[in-house]
Amino acid sequence: MQFTSFSQVVQSRRTSFTDYSPGLPHSAATAPCPDRSNDSKRRVDRLTYFAFTGLLIAIMLIAPPRAGAAIPFEFDDEGVPTLSRLIERVTPAVVNISVTSRVNVRLNPLFRDPFFRRFFNMPEQAPQQQASVGSGVIVDAKKGYVITNHHVIDNADEIRVTLKDRRVFEAELIGSDPGTDIALLKINNEDLVGLPFGDSDALAVGDFVVAVGNPFGIGQTVTSGIVSALGRSGLKIDGYEDFIQTDASINPGNSGGALVSLSGELIGINTAIIGPGGGNVGIGFAVPSKMAIAVMDQLVEHGEVRRGRLGVVIQDVTPDLVQALGIDTAKGALVSQVVPDSSAEQAGIKVGDVIVRVDGKDIEDSADLRNTIGLVPIDQEIEIRLLRDGEENTLMATVGAPTDRPSRGETAKRLSGAVFQDLGPDHPRYGEIEGVLIADVEPNSPAWRTGLRPGDIVLSVNRERVSTVKEMVGVLNRTEQTAALRVARGDSALFIVVR
Repeated sequence: MQFTSFSQVVQSRRTSFTDYSPGLPHSAATAPCPDRSNDSKRRVDRLTYFAFTGLLIAIMLIAPPRAGAAIPFEFDDEGVPTLSRLIERVTPAVVNISVTSRVNVRLNPLFRDPFFRRFFNMPEQAPQQQASVGSGVIVDAKKGYVITNHHVIDNADEIRVTLKDRRVFEAELIGSDPGTDIALLKINNEDLVGLPFGDSDALAVGDFVVAVGNPFGIGQTVTSGIVSALGRSGLKIDGYEDFIQTDASINPGNSGGALVSLSGELIGINTAIIGPGGGNVGIGFAVPSKMAIAVMDQLVEHGEVRRGRLGVVIQDVTPDLVQALGIDTAKGALVSQVVPDSSAEQAGIKVGDVIVRVDGKDIEDSADLRNTIGLVPIDQEIEIRLLRDGEENTLMATVGAPTDRPSRGETAKRLSGAVFQDLGPDHPRYGEIEGVLIADVEPNSPAWRTGLRPGDIVLSVNRERVSTVKEMVGVLNRTEQTAALRVARGDSALFIVVR
């Protein structure tokens, strides 16, 4: 069994193709035939032959070769295409993860009566043990690191990792990041097999991929497909979305499993599906390996992902904005506001700039910029290329730490993840209304889950008007329980409850 290139495949089969004429013996196909009564039949046979040859070549060219690399076709000893050797190398690194957690389950309403609770000595809520399963990938055999999804191990009291050879390990949680849905575990590193990372940025739509996981808890399963799309976002997962979409079957239990290229490299962590009833309909999503590596590095170093802030409020470049503002590009992230004293202001970024590239990576839209900056460690310098008045400019900016958050006590817990600032003269609504601007909100943070969004303006807390961050924090600190924030969003206002 060996890997061979497309050119070698064509060369090895050239003789059989040229000597083949469908429906005729070999001698008839090569010998002259003066009888012209069969000309129409020969023409049909030749058309059939060329159609078959063209179809075969088209199938082989679905995954275009990379520069300097051959397409990794794999054949067994009889020349039959197979993925068996690839699967043999990959599957020992994919593990089953079983999680045990305790949840409070409300009792039957019949037992809410104080007499029955006292008579039967029953609590208001009864803790019950809950078990769930998922998948994971060993990415460092020497250190015993296993990557999985955050939602697989969320609120876990006990995590067990089962290898393909049925060995079972108690796992230690190194860290977890809800924003990217990535978690990192550590197990005993004795005689493990790891899966090397591949370059997810090198993927192209149409590339063949293999998904390995433990769907429905039935055991390790392998499915195959192609990359259906790249850079998927807007799935309302409330996180940093930059998914690889694939039609390789991904079902419940596949979460945290491996999406693998035909060269045997890990290019994605299977995360989500779209399908009625939670079943597979050929639309699955995986976190790209580049994002997983960046998160893993921070989890190893800090136990969490410490995201910095550039200090801009951004939006997509739409056709209407292109026409109205005379923007020379349909891609990028339009800066609608610059936070005072932020990294962006210090770097020289201005309102109206369109950020089109960060550290050599093209920026497609505002979500792409948010994903890119969200994976950059605090205090790291980045190169930003932007369009201003039709000209390209290159700036250097140092990603800063989030500022202007409520700083202590219960307030920080209830509104953590939001960046607040006083409404300044550079804001379009300055002088029109008084309030506290929400400059940014980290996806899936407590502030995000309450409903706060970037660009909101907090007008009052429990009907007490606030015009500065200090005033807002003061009112919240005096509120021990539920607080109602009246928020201006666009041309409307709404109440948001903070518990």
